[in-house]
Amino acid sequence: MTSAFAHRTGVADLQLTAADGSPLAHRDVVVEQTRHAFAFGNIGFDLVPHANGEVDRSQLADDWLALFDTATLPFYWGDFEPEQGRPDTTRLRTAARWFAERGVRVKGHPLVWHTVKARWLDALPADDVERIVRGRVAREVREFAGLVDTWDAINEVAIMPVFTNEPDGVPNAVSRLARTLGPTEIVRLAFETARAENPAATLLINDFDLSERYERVIEDALAAGVRIDAIGLQTHMHQGFRGEEQLLEVADRFARFGLPLHFTETSLVSGALMPPEIEDLNDFQPESWPSTPEGEARQADEIERHYRALVSHPAVEAITYWGITDAGAWLGAPIGLLRSDGTRKPSYDRLRALIRGEWWLSPTRLRTDEAGLVRVEGWRGDYRVSADGAAAAFALGNAATATVALT
Repeated sequence: MTSAFAHRTGVADLQLTAADGSPLAHRDVVVEQTRHAFAFGNIGFDLVPHANGEVDRSQLADDWLALFDTATLPFYWGDFEPEQGRPDTTRLRTAARWFAERGVRVKGHPLVWHTVKARWLDALPADDVERIVRGRVAREVREFAGLVDTWDAINEVAIMPVFTNEPDGVPNAVSRLARTLGPTEIVRLAFETARAENPAATLLINDFDLSERYERVIEDALAAGVRIDAIGLQTHMHQGFRGEEQLLEVADRFARFGLPLHFTETSLVSGALMPPEIEDLNDFQPESWPSTPEGEARQADEIERHYRALVSHPAVEAITYWGITDAGAWLGAPIGLLRSDGTRKPSYDRLRALIRGEWWLSPTRLRTDEAGLVRVEGWRGDYRVSADGAAAAFALGNAATATVALT
């Protein structure tokens, strides 16, 4: 293990016992990793219909599960509740349960955002808007507690009060509320409402604006007593890879708050790059944006560099790649790890070689000593140890010793 990743690994002396407490001395055992402590995520949007039995996407599901351990599910208000009082709770809960049953952590995105809006909210008076926004946050956090315990509580608040680029020309109610309350108070609304419903939830603030403006939003909220659990940093790179130096500079700058950093939305293009003069990525959506062999080779190199750089930073605890497949990818960009026909790009194999190869403990045979002790070294996370048809789970983290009973 190179020193750049030493903080990601652990060593533990396991004392293995039988069900009656007697040590399993001089016994061959198999130890294998089952999940990383670091969250290696992807959106689970494409698998919501599969989980609900609406379409068969078994191969896509297999490819997803062979690489990722944390799924982000879509709670965009305009899609989740296009008609007031009729949220898509059942389908999303079924999808969350499908992931959880396969050992995948589940995150919801987002609770408060001004885009993909609930249009029925726009015409309501200010007092009604605030009440309904609070109710929406409380409802989702309450009804998904135990399945979805990590949330982007508020998304892109740095631009929220001044956002006016509406496709229907009608000012959105959430931005109107943000202007009335101010950035700090709408952050408080999101976090404190969610926290009241699920005190154990991990709540993020999330933004694409990685400038000093976002830093001030965080700084002001923390100074006002708002408890933020983690900071979300978006890194969509449709215009080219940011490079290790810039990524680590961003991580260093936001690490000053002493909170975990989640790189929540990562994308790298495997075709032609978006022109650099485009300011809003949504303004560039060509009719065709194909993946190319040259672009795929570049994407594979860049995705490895991206992950190696961020995993080396001690403040970073999660990376979510924004799409498994080019089919239906955001803005039609070829950002997936699979082509539209389902075949794997080099980036998929390159990333899997890291997450489930170099950074993973495959099933390994070890032998206990006379006291039933065996030393395990590997990447921090969840593990399984088995012998003689019995097995037990354990976590590899900070603890130097642990007693595990095989049953």
